Amino acid sequence: MATNDLHPLEALLSERIVLLDGAMGTMIQHYKLSEAEYRGERFDDWKGKDLKGSLELLNLTRPQVVEEIHTAYLNAGADVVETNTFSGTTIGLNDFLFQAEPTRGRKDQEFFQRVVDNADFRELVHEINFKAAQIARRAADRVANETGQQRFVGGSMGPLPVAGSISPDVNDPAFRAVSFDQLRQTYFDEAKALLEGGVDLFIVETIFDTLNGKAALFAIADALEKIGRNVPLMISGTVIDKSGRNLSGQTVEASLISIAHAEPLIVGLNCSLGPDEMEPFVEELARVSPYYMSAYPNAGLPDPLSPTGFPETAETFAPKVAKWAENGWLNMMGGCCGTTPDHIRALAKLTQKFSPRAVERTISYT
Repeated sequence: MATNDLHPLEALLSERIVLLDGAMGTMIQHYKLSEAEYRGERFDDWKGKDLKGSLELLNLTRPQVVEEIHTAYLNAGADVVETNTFSGTTIGLNDFLFQAEPTRGRKDQEFFQRVVDNADFRELVHEINFKAAQIARRAADRVANETGQQRFVGGSMGPLPVAGSISPDVNDPAFRAVSFDQLRQTYFDEAKALLEGGVDLFIVETIFDTLNGKAALFAIADALEKIGRNVPLMISGTVIDKSGRNLSGQTVEASLISIAHAEPLIVGLNCSLGPDEMEPFVEELARVSPYYMSAYPNAGLPDPLSPTGFPETAETFAPKVAKWAENGWLNMMGGCCGTTPDHIRALAKLTQKFSPRAVERTISYT
């Protein structure tokens, strides 16, 4: 297919290595925001739990902080920035923003039904996601106009604090806190708001439970049909340890087969492990995947003694990840937990000379 027939992002993926941004949380930590700053004027009299640590709430109370972070990554060379919505669902934000308690001592499907059905809460979460997309869009468009190079906004959809296929209670292995329909509903609300806010693609990321990921994929399909848009899809799983499996027990190849029905543009791995530990699984996925390939690892395994909580500096991280591009495994790369604009800037410098992984694609986004 000629590149002028492709979606602009796909054309770029086939032309050169595309740079994704790095961690949002790591950068927000640098601001050392107080509880009052998280609350802002709007939530000054909030009677629920403390709001400090609710990163997505900053889209409403400190949007300038979020935009500054997006801009820093764009100026470092990122082609794609992710919205500050990793936990931006009703279920993902219930601990901070849903003012109700479980009725039977633990969060179960009856509790989460109240969460996903609450009209006021859904409206707040819609606003958080819509504003997040607008913030990222504004930063991406401004830098694109300044540089003459198109930038893209990816709608980040993270894994949720509960899993559809795994019991949170070791003493009750049959218990499931949420149903598939509840997962699908909470992801639909997020996807619809991100679309309305102007994202260029969806990024379903850090999938540790394949059932959660599939609920997100069905929700995206629902949202695309509802809004009447068609944007590319990126799916990024995570392996939890050196076994190379996700939390629901699947290998990277099994996970790939499970999500192939969604016809993603990009499939890859992120989070969980650093570049040293993730390398064999990136290689394996690149061997079996027919899709454009992405990888954005943590800056090493967690290390509380490091300034960012992770040991890999830009100087140590970039050569390890750039080697995957040199090996011909990748079309997109970036950083996850513990990475900063310096990490992305270092990656950009090292990957300029490498060609992207060759992929045959025929999906139309018109």
